[in-house]
Order: sequence, then structure tokens, then C-alpha cells
Amino acid sequence: MEIRMVDTITQYQRVQNEIDDAVLSVVRSGQYINGPVVKEFAQQLSEYLDVPHVIPCANGTDALQIALMALGLKPGDEVITPAFTYIATVEVIALLRLKPVFVDVDPVSFNIRPQAVLEAITDRTRAIIPVHLFGQAADIECIIPEAKKRGIAIVEDTAQAIGAYYHFADGSRRRVGTIGDIGTTSFYPSKNLGAYGDGGAIFTKDSDLGERIQMICNHGSRVRYYHDSIGVNSRLDAIQAAILGIKLKHLDSYSDARRAAAKRYDTLLENVEGIETPDWHDDGSHVFHQYTLKLTGGGARRDAVRSYLAEKGVPSMVYYPVPCHLQPAYQEYGYQAGSIPISEGLCDQVLSLPMHSELTESQQEFIVNAFTEALSYSISTI
Repeated sequence: MEIRMVDTITQYQRVQNEIDDAVLSVVRSGQYINGPVVKEFAQQLSEYLDVPHVIPCANGTDALQIALMALGLKPGDEVITPAFTYIATVEVIALLRLKPVFVDVDPVSFNIRPQAVLEAITDRTRAIIPVHLFGQAADIECIIPEAKKRGIAIVEDTAQAIGAYYHFADGSRRRVGTIGDIGTTSFYPSKNLGAYGDGGAIFTKDSDLGERIQMICNHGSRVRYYHDSIGVNSRLDAIQAAILGIKLKHLDSYSDARRAAAKRYDTLLENVEGIETPDWHDDGSHVFHQYTLKLTGGGARRDAVRSYLAEKGVPSMVYYPVPCHLQPAYQEYGYQAGSIPISEGLCDQVLSLPMHSELTESQQEFIVNAFTEALSYSISTI
């Protein structure tokens, strides 16, 4: 069987009849934009996340941009965000003429360091965007009191972690994305809850923010042809909503399958030298959007490993080869090489192996055998 980085095909085959019926129902209804199917999915996601307001939109990047627009930030306002993340998190800050303030991440979890966030807060800070990277809940509890005291909004980026739980010190827990002021997510096909096209959503506990977000998504309009604010055109189409409504019913089982696959990787890689496997707890706080290792030996060795794996038919990915603060598009903000060292070091170390809900034990054994061979091969070639 072909090994895929993300196996959306086999996953579809398992729910094919449900998906096909849902899509055909939309096509036959003639209601392709908004309509009852989109509202039904928003309600289903609201109940799943236990958050009162869910506003679907066109994609995860729009979700982040609309969230920041809803906060009424002004050009030059500072938004704290990790340097080690997908570029969309930072892109929307720059597009709105806000100032990204990059902070470092934890070298073990890859998530934003709370202490770095607290140290980066200034009188110009208006928002913080913690990213729940690779499917693991970021440690954000200790930044909430300071954010509330200073009137700083927390916008959670859950594009890679929908369904994961955050565990509070008092023993309670909530789904990520429902802890801060606003949560955002992406339904890109490779996500844990993926559509068969683009899609995203924004969620909040605040009724005023929910109404503002809904209005911004719809050209700044509450009533058709009457526009109270500058908005955008960002909506989830009904076919994608129908697909997501079916897949949402299976999301927890998909997460369980991903964690089971992570456990198998952990066991198979237990005695392999020169790598660090993910550090995680089996308490629902990690949904393994990616299974990301750290390799010793730097980027040259990693490239040799990837080349060998590709020859064996095993895909792999590097998330991410360049930290956001060193990307050419963001040089105006004045960061230099060495200024955010952990993120910069991770970009030379990380390697993600295939991870999805359909991975079989035999596939993982093949992947790990090829990977251990690749590690030996890489030593002899660099």
C-alpha cells in the first residue's frame, strides 16, 4: 500500500456513503452558499467545542484576519506571536498594518513559551496569538491573568489542534480555541478535521465579538445592502459544511487513531540514537496533526535522511525550514539571525513522519525501518 503523508483517500473510503449522500443532498437543494447546512454545521461545532458562537468562514487565514479585525486594533499596535509557526499566523498581522512581536518557543513542545510572552508585553501590546502547534495544546494559563489585567486579547490559532484539550491547574479542561477571547481554525484538507476544499471557522464566548465577526465575514453587513463597517467576503460553502458535518462525528475517533499511531512510533523508535521523539501525555491534550522528531546533525544530515526515505517510498516533511522572523518578507521588523535561538535551531532539526488516522502497524514498521536505515546512511554521506 502506498504510504502517504496524509491519507485523505482511505479516510474518505471509510465514510464514503455518508459523505456522498451529504454532498448530493446539497447539490439537489440548490442552496450552495450559507443556508441551513452551514448553520447546522456551525451549531454542531458549537456543541462539540462547548462555545456559544461559531462563525464559519472561507479558510483558516481569513479566520485569523477577521478575528484581529473584530478586535478593532489600530496600525502599529503590537501582536505577540511565536517565531516558529506557519506563516499565516504572522501574515495577517502584517496585512492589517499591525506589528508582529516574535517570541521563542519551548524546545520540547515547540509551543510558545509563556515567560517569553510575559517579557514581550509592552504598552503597545493589544493581542497575543498562541499557536497550538502540531496538535498539542500550548501552555497559556499563566498568561491569561496578565492579559486580562492589561486588556490584551488572546486569539488562539487551533488550525492544527482542533479537538485537543487544555488542562488547567485546578483539574478542569476545555477544548483549545475556547480559552482565550477568540479561537480560529482551518479546515484545509490535510487538517485533523479537513474539508475537501478550503474552509475555516472562528469561535468565541463573547456575544458582541460573535456579532462583529459575523458582520465582518459578510461585507460588514447585518442587513443586506446596509454596511456598518468595513468587512470581507469570507464564507464556508454548503458542500464543505456538509462534508465537515459528517467528519465532525468521527473527529474524536480520528484523534484516538492518531494518538495510537504516535504510541506505536514512540515504541518503534525507543532505542534509536540521534533523535528526540515528541514529549506528550495521553490525556487528550495532543491530537497529533504531525509526529515531529528532532534530529542531531543539522540540516545537511536531515536532507540526506529525507532523500533516502524518498527513495524507499516514505514521504517526510520539514515544518518549518525558516522561522518567521527570518523570512525575507518580514525583515522590516528588525530581527536578526540569533535573536530567537530556539526557533532557529528547531528549523535545522525538525522532521515530520507520516501521520494520519489511517496509518497501519505494518506501514509504521516499514517507515521506521527505512528511517533507521536513513540515519545510518546520512552519517556516511555528510
